[in-house]
Amino acid sequence: MNFKCTSLIAALAISSTCAFTTSSNSRAFYRNNVILSGLADDDIESAIKRAAEYTPGAAQTSFAERFRHLKGTEVKTVGEAFAEFTKILGTPINALYKNMMTDIVGTTHLTVVNARFVRDPVWSLGMITALDLLLKNYPEKETTGRIISALFECCGLDEQAVRSEAAALKEWAVGKSREEIAAALRGEGDGPIAPIAKAAKGDEFWMYSRFFGIGLISLMEDCGVEMNADDVYPVMEDWMTNCLGKSHFTACSDSDTYFKIKGKLDMMETMMKEIEIREKKRMAQRLEEKAEAALRKAERDAEMAKEIEKEAAGKES
Repeated sequence: MNFKCTSLIAALAISSTCAFTTSSNSRAFYRNNVILSGLADDDIESAIKRAAEYTPGAAQTSFAERFRHLKGTEVKTVGEAFAEFTKILGTPINALYKNMMTDIVGTTHLTVVNARFVRDPVWSLGMITALDLLLKNYPEKETTGRIISALFECCGLDEQAVRSEAAALKEWAVGKSREEIAAALRGEGDGPIAPIAKAAKGDEFWMYSRFFGIGLISLMEDCGVEMNADDVYPVMEDWMTNCLGKSHFTACSDSDTYFKIKGKLDMMETMMKEIEIREKKRMAQRLEEKAEAALRKAERDAEMAKEIEKEAAGKES
């Protein structure tokens, strides 16, 4: 009895600390999990027995029924994915970009291997938009394309298919208004977004990922939404909640992160341009000084040649 009380107190203490990192729903789920695990049962041994008898993919739930066929599928680890990325690329990544690319490879790999993931044109547009932004100022321009190709290959994605989807959606969005895109996200019309919206609404296990949110931001830019966090937030909330019927919190958080990174990259680009301008001015000044020095030397040489000619003429006379 004392052990049971101590366990319950410990569980409650843990759930209290989780309040700083998880939602109330998560805490409720955790509490239920504790109860079902036997800490509040009359017989803890029965809970241990239930855990020991667990069989992967045998749960009688709609989620298990849908993805049971994937049981036992071999999945690469993030480390293996990055090792493959490095091998395909074949050259070291610039030190300033190494951490960023490590994160992109890891997050993209984890997204793609998720059983719930389904690639769509909005996601493809978001991925291309994000890579173009992040690698826009990569020092070795000829390496940029190889980095992107290596990322696609190590994650098992068809680069040409992703680029084609992104380009087609971008072309469709040209000239569209915010209301027209919102209507498409509600599943109306026959554009490329309507099937995506219908599939998302009809799938209780539909999976949101960061590139999908960035794809929506790219569509907002096409329809004239001001590209800053304050103006994008309400549009993202409307499109995710009212149009797609999904939670907007993660998408809005991702849009805030996107604009923070974009702001830093824009500032870095401005600084690099200012440095480049200063260096060009200094180079021009140095070249001007060299030209002036060469001109003065030529004038001195010409004067010296005249003096030598005069001396030679005087000696002859």
